[in-house]
Amino acid sequence: MQAYWRRLAFAAFGLLSFGPTSDVHAQSDGYPSKPVRIVVDSAAGSANDATARILADKLGKIWNQQVLTLNQPGAGGSLSARVAATSPADGLTLYMPATSPFLALPGAPGVAPNLPLELPRDFASIGFVLQQPIFIGASHKSGITTLQQLIALAKEKPGEISYAATGRGRLTHLTMELLQARAGVRLQLVPYAGGPSQAMNDVVSGRVSLVLDAYAGLAAALKGDLIRGLADTALERLPGFEDLPTVAETLPGFFVGAWNVMLAPNGTPDAIVRKVNVDLRAALEDPEVKSKFAANGAFVRHMTPEEVTAFVQSEQKTWRPILEQVARETK
Repeated sequence: MQAYWRRLAFAAFGLLSFGPTSDVHAQSDGYPSKPVRIVVDSAAGSANDATARILADKLGKIWNQQVLTLNQPGAGGSLSARVAATSPADGLTLYMPATSPFLALPGAPGVAPNLPLELPRDFASIGFVLQQPIFIGASHKSGITTLQQLIALAKEKPGEISYAATGRGRLTHLTMELLQARAGVRLQLVPYAGGPSQAMNDVVSGRVSLVLDAYAGLAAALKGDLIRGLADTALERLPGFEDLPTVAETLPGFFVGAWNVMLAPNGTPDAIVRKVNVDLRAALEDPEVKSKFAANGAFVRHMTPEEVTAFVQSEQKTWRPILEQVARETK
């Protein structure tokens, strides 16, 4: 995050901080007293957007306040980060980015200079939301019906089979880079900043052969048989998706999990951070919410703010070799 973003965020918080002080716990009393917005870095219809809307609805009921989602796609997550970071640190703006803004490689071609996001430098951690595998779908017109067939065809025609992903350097792109490295093949990336809904016409028509996203982003097309599900990136077949093979069945040990965390602008009072963490856990434990996420192949996890920071740092370490490889290949 660029320094001026942090200065602006702290300045905005400072304007709210003048006057008599009180015990820090009092800062969460009556929270939230106004509508809350959740900034997301993905377009409407994406998996991340669907997750945010489910949470916004439940948190709104818990807080008896309107909770809105604000879609700010573009620049690999940089635009949404700027909006969130420069918002007042009063707990009324929360930030729920997808995985990808944390996994950008500094200085790589096409990567915004303020990425990757780092915790706790850029934002205050609140809680973990969910983890879900990536699904791989194929156009019926491609003639590809299995992952094994895709790999065999890609070896015959290196660089000729195209796939749609939600932007260069985002997790869907990195997932396919990892798959290509493991399978020894080369495919052609077609990035769509607008998410899978923007790509779907090209995939359905056959102009693009493959598409990747979390299940929520592909659910309608899969259920409507507009595309064929090839595999997902879970280690074992998922409940409700028993007929869908895993990539690991073809490439042993292969696993990728997209994840969402909830953050707040730096300077947000710790009492508010802790309260949102508790209320987030209550929302995620709601049977209806859990059912909706499970239907999308996603599973909730609970973490303290400190555990969120440690988790993100661990993921960044794991993915760095793939990121460096992508950066070398795009020079």
